[in-house]
Amino acid sequence: MSRLLAHRVDGAGEPLLLLNGGMMTMASWEPIAVPLAERFRVVRCDFRGQLASPGTPPLDIDGHVSDVVSLLDAIGIESTHVIGTSFGGEVGLALAATHPRQVRSLVAATATEITDAFRHDAAALHRATAEAAAGGDAALLFDAMLPVFYSPVYIAAHRGELDKRRGQLGQLPAWWFASAGALLESLESFDLRPCLPRIACPTLVLAAAEDRIMPLEEARALAAAIRGARLEVIEGSGHVLVVEQPDRFVRECLAFLASVQHREAARAPS
Repeated sequence: MSRLLAHRVDGAGEPLLLLNGGMMTMASWEPIAVPLAERFRVVRCDFRGQLASPGTPPLDIDGHVSDVVSLLDAIGIESTHVIGTSFGGEVGLALAATHPRQVRSLVAATATEITDAFRHDAAALHRATAEAAAGGDAALLFDAMLPVFYSPVYIAAHRGELDKRRGQLGQLPAWWFASAGALLESLESFDLRPCLPRIACPTLVLAAAEDRIMPLEEARALAAAIRGARLEVIEGSGHVLVVEQPDRFVRECLAFLASVQHREAARAPS
């Protein structure tokens, strides 16, 4: 039996679970989690194989869903709102489809599948993670990630901050790079389209207009496949939406969650 996922809980109120992108850690949510925790009990976690939850990642998304369900059970959460970005969005979709009673609503900043163009980019990312895991220059992974994950405008405006992150990447342990490669591999092969019609909770799909990994047409397809889902496009952002547009991300999530709460209140017996 695997260990419980490393996690953090902030705030009070209705539960709200944040699910990481593949190369994130729960600390990356800070600009998002702080304002959300003013209104919700915000739960963050690192997936197995991420920085605070070391271990071999599951081979597929179902394994990550099982880990998340075990965490929710352990901390006594029967039903929660869920916000997931990138890989975490895929886990959120699978969770909503397979454990409908545990997901009250879902914000998925992701898409149905990645493109052939990203599979080409992923080959360079695989080489870089493998070299870093073997003791090579970890900064080369950041160089490979930069144009794929971020928009050109963001890169130009945040060059100093990004250079600092490049240096910090080299301080991570070798096992993290091996795990990142495994998570990336599972992302390349996912196909959740068969389970999307089973999602019954209120769903918002957030799409970054300049996303090279999960482009707009795929986000549109995702929203169209889920009954009643709404699509919101955020202009001027690359794939890492929670980093490039955190304020807009929070506003969209809060507006959506307020609409869910209003609908639930209207249906409640008087």
